[in-house]
Amino acid sequence: MSNETRKTLPKYRPATDIIEGEDGYAIVLDVPGLAREDLVIDLNKQELVISGKTGYPAEPEDKGDRKYTHVEFGGCEYRRTFTLSDTVDREKISAKLENGILFVSLPKAEKAKPKRIEITE
Repeated sequence: MSNETRKTLPKYRPATDIIEGEDGYAIVLDVPGLAREDLVIDLNKQELVISGKTGYPAEPEDKGDRKYTHVEFGGCEYRRTFTLSDTVDREKISAKLENGILFVSLPKAEKAKPKRIEITE
């Protein structure tokens, strides 16, 4: 595909919720149309980068005498970056994708979890 015919994909910052619990954080991202194999989650020191590209044919396969008169569907690129604090246990981060919703689990490191002190005397 030549540079002239290659179109740039629209870029989106997916809608995101961040939830804190006693044991960690959850990041929930809305990424409709994104397949697991097209999703990339990179962790580099304090930065968590979530990105992916969706695909959708920009032109009908059998053109014939048909042409698009209005286009709202199409591929896109998602990208979101998060800065992690030292309270996150980077070795235990996990993610799952269900029906266009990405769930990223960020457990708290043991040293960051609340600790109850028992009174002994």
